[in-house]
Amino acid sequence: MRLINLCALGAASTLLINPAFAEQRRELGAHVHGHSVLNMAVDGNKIGFDLRAPGADIVGFEHEAKSEADKKALNEAKLLLRSPLELFSLTKAAGCKLSSSFAHYTKDPDHAEHHKKHHGPGHDKNHGDHGHSKHKGHDHDKHDGHAKHEGHDHDKHHGGEHSGHQGDHAEFHAGYEFTCAAPKKLTQITFSFFKEFKNARELEVTVATAKGQSKFEVTAAKPTIDLGTLMQ
Repeated sequence: MRLINLCALGAASTLLINPAFAEQRRELGAHVHGHSVLNMAVDGNKIGFDLRAPGADIVGFEHEAKSEADKKALNEAKLLLRSPLELFSLTKAAGCKLSSSFAHYTKDPDHAEHHKKHHGPGHDKNHGDHGHSKHKGHDHDKHDGHAKHEGHDHDKHHGGEHSGHQGDHAEFHAGYEFTCAAPKKLTQITFSFFKEFKNARELEVTVATAKGQSKFEVTAAKPTIDLGTLMQ
């Protein structure tokens, strides 16, 4: 199974287990400095991870890299983000091997190419569980500009699904696929994410398996999550 499909499965599994997750993901804005999100999905012996992190947390800026210093920082960050075992460690007994990985910065040309290749040209228009043309049965264009919709600021409301794609904010998007010899033995994940990225403050981890969904908050002071019976 290709990485991008497994990551999509992760989002789908989460939505099936908890339909409110999509709305919660949007309400997180979802672009909060210091706050990154990692979704994990298990499918047999395949485990997929989808990471979103504000640019400020990873490289200290959220603009397009134009100076040599910014380009150097960006390239180093993407190289590190493509090496997940530098950012977290999995229980050795599970025998997990990295199958594939990617890392993009949303104000980088390769990010647009990645979405065009893997999601198709209509991805941004129909991103997530709703498009821009219609929302909850209403004609989007008939609303008063992009100002308000049912009590929500439009840009903020859609920011959770499109964070990094518009406005002044930018984020890193990384994905990983592991193939594990004994996935049921994956009982813990320990993160060194905060040692590598000093501006990061917390990592919200959502794990979706056939047993259900669990959410964890990881910080430098609490870098380990216990998957307990989720993998059994």
